Amino acid sequence: MKMEEALARFIYNTKYEDVPADTVGTVKFQLLALYGATIAGANSGGCREIAEYQKMIGGKPEATVLMHGGQVPAQAAAFANSVMGRALDICDHVAPGVHIGSAVIPAALAAAELAGGCSGEEFITAIALGTEVALRLNLEDDDLDGFDPTGVVAVYASATAAAKLLKLDEETIWHTLALASNRCSGSFQSNIDGSLAVRVIEGWTAQAGVECARLAKIGLTGPKNFLEGVYSYFHLFAHENKDRSGVIAELGKNWRLGTLNFKKYPSCGQTQGSTELILGMKREHGFTAGDIEKVEVRVHPFTYKLVGSFEVGDNPTVNAQFSAAYCVANAIVRDKITLSNFEDADIRSPDVLDFIEKRIDVINDPTVHRGHYSSDLVVYLKDGAVIRGSIDVPPGTPGNPMTENEHRTRYYDCVAFAELPWLTERRADDALNFIENIEKADDARRLTALLCP
Repeated sequence: MKMEEALARFIYNTKYEDVPADTVGTVKFQLLALYGATIAGANSGGCREIAEYQKMIGGKPEATVLMHGGQVPAQAAAFANSVMGRALDICDHVAPGVHIGSAVIPAALAAAELAGGCSGEEFITAIALGTEVALRLNLEDDDLDGFDPTGVVAVYASATAAAKLLKLDEETIWHTLALASNRCSGSFQSNIDGSLAVRVIEGWTAQAGVECARLAKIGLTGPKNFLEGVYSYFHLFAHENKDRSGVIAELGKNWRLGTLNFKKYPSCGQTQGSTELILGMKREHGFTAGDIEKVEVRVHPFTYKLVGSFEVGDNPTVNAQFSAAYCVANAIVRDKITLSNFEDADIRSPDVLDFIEKRIDVINDPTVHRGHYSSDLVVYLKDGAVIRGSIDVPPGTPGNPMTENEHRTRYYDCVAFAELPWLTERRADDALNFIENIEKADDARRLTALLCP
């Protein structure tokens, strides 16, 4: 069977009962991470402006803009909500940098509203399917060669979820994915330059997924050989070198959501290891910022290109999120990592900026390439001592997963950071309880009421 046909059939035929219990649990963690991130990121740079822009340009009121309120066309709501969810970079992710939850969940919620509602079981199934398809189409950093992994891959997740909730038939699902194949794009230069385009690209993947499902529903067709054709997805983004056998291997039998990562710290996945490592070294050896002469942060070339530099720039939050130097200096100077550390005032703190300038060296070291998140630290103390550390499996990755309590704590940290008068403790509790028991819900759209003023 063709890969395209197999994916469309899998999406069409899969029911909630077919989704393993551990996969359902992962979807709930995705939901909790995404909605915490949306609460915290609602007023981050560009997010309020995009929400207001979508309401200003108007259109048929089909779906809700979370946090800010208002009804807009479904794809516009997916876009605005996705941008908010990605803004503070604490949603789920997977190497080499695909952020799936902040695309697939806003697309699913918009499609649910467009469809007139769906059960919690249907909502979970759509998110699980979208995530699974994206994971099976995911590529390596060498394949993508600078394309934004989210922009290339996550559109398949949002298209899948939207098609499932709009109850499209198998052939129309196939065309939804085929249309989505023409929307793969985005450059990692957005991240390196610290631009707000990082979160905008995320929004486009959610928007495009909903649009592709709607276009397919009214009869628009896409290239049905988008995976196996001469100018297929793999030809365009993997130079024909990708082993494609895993795309449909054990489809529906071996779900891959267990490979997702969740972030302990509000920054790029490539900074999680070095942040965790320096905090652990401080605890073990008892040194302080004043004891340090110099710190070397050694990372492999992919990480160095993405997070190897730092400047405050026009968008300090994005620049700090994507800087190993900032994340390590912040951990050394402040000990505890919080969302506020990635706000303008904390980023511009003279203590942190001076430490970065005089005492942090981020080094491109090909020998560190033991794994995607590997990093080494060398701390030179003023008394002559040299302390070395290495990390390959940072917190939140499958080999070192976050606990349920850690997921809940991060959610409440996001609520506290937002400081929204209308988001009372009771409402935050209700949203958490709804997510943790969403499979019992008659209508998943209840989430919109819980996350709107």
